[in-house]
Amino acid sequence: MAFEKVTREQDYSKWYNNLVVNADLAENSGVRGCMVIKPYGFAIWERMQRELDRMFKETGHENAYFPLFVPKSLFEAEEKNAEGFAKECAVVTHYRLKNNPDEEGKLMVDPEARLEEELVVRPTSEAIIWNTYKGWIQSYRDLPILVNQWANVVRWEMRTRLFLRTAEFLWQEGHTAHATKQEAIEETTQMLDVYAEFAENYMGIPVIKGVKTENERFAGADDTYCIEGLMQDGKALQMGTSHFLGQNFAKAFDVKYTTREGKQEYVWATSWGVSTRLMGALIMTHSDDEGLVLPPNLAPIQVVIVPIYKGEEQLEQIREKAETIQNELRAKGITVKFDDRDTHKPGWKFAEWELKGVPVRIAMGPRDLANGTVEVARRDTKEKEVLKLEDLGNKVEHLLTAIQDNLYLKAKTFRDDHITNVDTWDEFKDVLENKTGFVSAHWDGTGETEDKIKEETKATIRCIPFDQSKEEGKCVYSGKPSKGRVLFAKAY
Repeated sequence: MAFEKVTREQDYSKWYNNLVVNADLAENSGVRGCMVIKPYGFAIWERMQRELDRMFKETGHENAYFPLFVPKSLFEAEEKNAEGFAKECAVVTHYRLKNNPDEEGKLMVDPEARLEEELVVRPTSEAIIWNTYKGWIQSYRDLPILVNQWANVVRWEMRTRLFLRTAEFLWQEGHTAHATKQEAIEETTQMLDVYAEFAENYMGIPVIKGVKTENERFAGADDTYCIEGLMQDGKALQMGTSHFLGQNFAKAFDVKYTTREGKQEYVWATSWGVSTRLMGALIMTHSDDEGLVLPPNLAPIQVVIVPIYKGEEQLEQIREKAETIQNELRAKGITVKFDDRDTHKPGWKFAEWELKGVPVRIAMGPRDLANGTVEVARRDTKEKEVLKLEDLGNKVEHLLTAIQDNLYLKAKTFRDDHITNVDTWDEFKDVLENKTGFVSAHWDGTGETEDKIKEETKATIRCIPFDQSKEEGKCVYSGKPSKGRVLFAKAY
C-alpha cells in the first residue's frame, strides 16, 4: 500500500483523491474524464444499487432499459432541456472508420459514412423515453407508467473528480407518467422521501429536503426537489433530485391520453435520479485520515477475521474456529471474510482493512483459542475489546447496529453544528469563509440577487427547505423584503 499520508486538514482534495485510489475504489482511465470503478468500489455501489432497487420496487416501479443514443431532433424537442444540456453533450456524427490507415498508420473517419442524423450520447433520457411513451399511452387505462432504468450517461465535464464529477457515470433514472398533476407531484415527493430514507438509514448521512430555486432547477422541469448533505470540509453535496416535469415533455412529444370522460389530455410527468456521486458522499462524510469508514449497512465486508499464527499447524487450528464463527455470523446475514493470506503479516492486514473501512475486525491467535476468546476492534471509534466466543455472534450483531447509529449521529451533530443563521452580509461572508457549512439567510427571491451572491462568494442556494420558517425579514444581500430563510453553501 503506497498510501501517501495527507490529512484532511492539510489538503482535503488530495486526501479524498488519495483515499479513492489507495482504498481500491476507482482510478482514472485512458479516456479523458472517465474512471475505472474497481471491484471493491463496485461492490459498494452494488450494495447501494440493491437496496435502492428494492425500495423502488416496493413503491411499484419496474426496471426497463432505453437506448444510449438519442437522435438530435428528439433531443431538441423539449427546448429548455436541450439548452440546459447542450454544452455537455457528446455527439456521434459518423458510423465507421476507413478500412485503410493513412501514411502515419492512423485510422481515419470515413467521410462518406456520415450519419443522416447526428446522435446525442444521452446526458439524461427524458427525450428518448417520452418519444417511446407516445406509443405506450393512449388511454387512462395505460396510466400510470412507473419505470426506472439503471444506466450510464455522458456529460462532457471539463473539470472532473473521481465519483463526484466524471464525463461518464453510472446512475438510475426514474421516468413516470400520470393522469393528473396531483399524482405526479405525489410521485415526485414520494421518491425524494425514498432517497432521504436511503441516505439516512443506509448511508448514515443526514440530509435536508427542499426545493431548488428557478436558477438551480433541472432544465425542463416545473419544480426540482432535492436532498442536500454536508461533507466534512463544510461543503454541501446534492445527493439526489426528484423533478416535477409538469406537461412539458408530454407537449414536446405530443403524448396525450383519453380520459374516462372521453376527452384528450396531456400526460403529467416526473423524473428522479441518484448516481455514483453517492460514493463520493459516503467517503467524504465518514472517512478519516487512516482511510475509509463504511457504515455496516453498505459495507461489502462487514467483518474481517485476521489470524495471528506461526506455522501451518496453528493456522489450521485458527481456520477451523474461524469457519465456525463465519457460519454463525453469516446465518445472521452478516458478510464475513477470513484473511488467511500468507503473503502479508497481521499488522499489514490490519492497516489494509482499516484503509478499506471494514466496520469490525476480529483478531485470533493461539492464546485466543486456548482462552476461548477473540479481540474485536470497531473501525469507527478504534475501540477494542476481548469477547468470549460464545457471546461473539450476538455481540457483533449489536456492534454493527451501534456503529451504524454512531456514524449517523456523528454526521448529524456535525451538520447541525454547521447550520448558521445570519442577518448581515458581513456575517454571511465570515461564516462562509471561516466556519463553513450551511448559511441560513434571507433572500429576496430574485435570480439576479442569487447570481450576484454566487459571483461574489461562490456560494449557491442549495435549497429552500420544506420546513422553512415563514419569518419575514430583509435579504442579506439586497436588503429587500424576504419571506423566509434559505440555505446557502459552497458545494461540489
